Amino acid sequence: MSTATKTEDLHVSEEGQPWRVLQRVILPSQSQMDTVPLYLDTGTATGVQLPTSNLEANSRTLTQTVSAPSKEAHVEDFLTRHSTSVRPGERVSFGTYFNAFAASYWRRWTTVNSVRLSVSTSGSGSVIVYKSNARGALQRVDSRNVDGGSVSTFDLTLAPFGDGGWYWFDLVAGSEPLVLRNAEWLTEGDDSQQGSVTLQITTLNKTEFCINNLKLLAENPDALEHIKELVVVDQGTQKVSDADGFAEVSAALGGKLRIINQDNLGGSGGFARGMYEAVENGSDYVLLMDDDVVVEPESISRMLTFGDLCKTPTIVGGHMFDLYNRTVLHTFGEVVNPWRFLWEQSREDMLLGHDFQSTNLRQTSWLHRRADVDFNGWWMSLIPTRIIRDIGLALPVFIKWDDAEYSLRAKEHGYPTVSMPGAAVWHVSWIDKDDLVGWQAYFHARNRFIAALIHSPYEFGGRIVRESHYADIKHLVSMQYATARGRNMALRDLLQGPGQLHDQLDTKLPEIRDMMKSYPDSVIATDPDTFPAAKLDKPPKHGHGVREPNKLGLIPIAAKTVLRQLVQPVSPSSRVRPQANVAHQDNRWWRMSQYDSAVVTNAEGTGSAWYKRDPKQLRSMLAESARLHSLLLKDWKKLSAEYKAALPEITSIDTWKKTFDAHSDRVDER
Repeated sequence: MSTATKTEDLHVSEEGQPWRVLQRVILPSQSQMDTVPLYLDTGTATGVQLPTSNLEANSRTLTQTVSAPSKEAHVEDFLTRHSTSVRPGERVSFGTYFNAFAASYWRRWTTVNSVRLSVSTSGSGSVIVYKSNARGALQRVDSRNVDGGSVSTFDLTLAPFGDGGWYWFDLVAGSEPLVLRNAEWLTEGDDSQQGSVTLQITTLNKTEFCINNLKLLAENPDALEHIKELVVVDQGTQKVSDADGFAEVSAALGGKLRIINQDNLGGSGGFARGMYEAVENGSDYVLLMDDDVVVEPESISRMLTFGDLCKTPTIVGGHMFDLYNRTVLHTFGEVVNPWRFLWEQSREDMLLGHDFQSTNLRQTSWLHRRADVDFNGWWMSLIPTRIIRDIGLALPVFIKWDDAEYSLRAKEHGYPTVSMPGAAVWHVSWIDKDDLVGWQAYFHARNRFIAALIHSPYEFGGRIVRESHYADIKHLVSMQYATARGRNMALRDLLQGPGQLHDQLDTKLPEIRDMMKSYPDSVIATDPDTFPAAKLDKPPKHGHGVREPNKLGLIPIAAKTVLRQLVQPVSPSSRVRPQANVAHQDNRWWRMSQYDSAVVTNAEGTGSAWYKRDPKQLRSMLAESARLHSLLLKDWKKLSAEYKAALPEITSIDTWKKTFDAHSDRVDER
């Protein structure tokens, strides 16, 4: 049902029942025009027509996408954050990431059964409402012709959205411009009942990012309204409180900002501190956020409203877009594969790194099916303090796997996690990072095993031990001895049990970095002329290098490679000059294993390291890896019982408080 009126109190029903705002239409600021496709779509008004019969035969086509030709967006048409002008005779769609209404998520996880769309316009034209189903098939729902100052309302049921689907609307201008003054998605309820939140940022020498996000929040009072406290846990040496502009932004935040200076306890130590402070100050939620992000402020209101209306206490996560390619979505939803105990996308049809600049929401069928997840990254995650009081704080693991483990723990206690479309940050992408190599490899290896020992449904953790051993072999034949040494350290510490985790929070990273200084593969030189010119002793066979083995030949080639590296002497010439310069994207085990030395570019492109083959190191570390993995398999059941039994204590508020007291300033800065 739809109506259009000249005047109406949008937040009060005919029976006097107030309406609660679920989501407002928002637009980019004029300085952020590269993000327009996430807010407003000037392309094709409808999407790809999907087959309606023989679904099984056509199932493979449902994930295909077609680029949508778009008209140029004009900066002058964006009037405010909530208002835009549609030029005469043109059509725009709000079926976009930030402005379509993710109906299936509200139906599945909240108490909302129906919504009201209210669209306030001036000028002549049409408002047309659409919906989609889980397959991405689009349907016209209703429309209204408007003239002059009008408020068009559409009452819409959420009943058909069991597996997926969105609502949105298009605007079509007549012979004169049609101005959208504002638009809201509403449900019956009272905004005054909204919960309070502590927004917490963990930072390590990212002062510019922190000041920028604090300014964004100060400039958006709607997002700031329900923030009880804004806590920055500063673990760096370049203090946020000393940065240019801090005094001004602190004053603009009206006393809500608090800086906590503590030793570098990693992401888990910083985020656990945010959880602790939210519980202590009586907030209903803590919103955890990374430091190297740019937040869409409207996301905070949306996540908080969604959390308030969930059927049961729920962890609500925001998505991550690429900060340097702002229309690219990192991932739509993630799960932990229980057999491999490794994170992956929640469905095979999802595209990692989807670019909304190339293909819009309406034409991308896989985006319309609801993505149910196991966890959400802590670049932006809203956690009810009721959950924290029940299951404790983060694992004391410094970095890696703390977010996934926490949601798995919550799930076992009956608390789901939702990755919510329409709420997001722009984050520095790790496409140009490789945290499986270098000092972070220790934490990847150890923490993945800790999470598996606690949560794996399989007797010996499924494939995790085997995959970990394979990973060690790949690193070693690739001459990545520092990484392999760090991974062996991880297993030795793992086998000691959970008792040392809190004590190691501030000591393990310096220990790893000190160890890595003695390995040339971890010593980065920024000047490309640091190393001698590369030269092979003899030309490559048939004029090209080694090629990637196929699956059938993988095992015999790997065995042959390991044997060759163990017994074949190192070429004397490779000790004085590298045999090749290898770009980061070519740094694969089956290629690197053919060299005795090579200069390899790091993932960031900021420098290179000289990898040098060392059969003695290879023999020693291969034997150590085999020994440690054998011990892990032998003791799996005992270790699993130990970590499970220790979990309530090592994640408890009281235990973390002792750690915080030992590693933080007594007086916090405001």
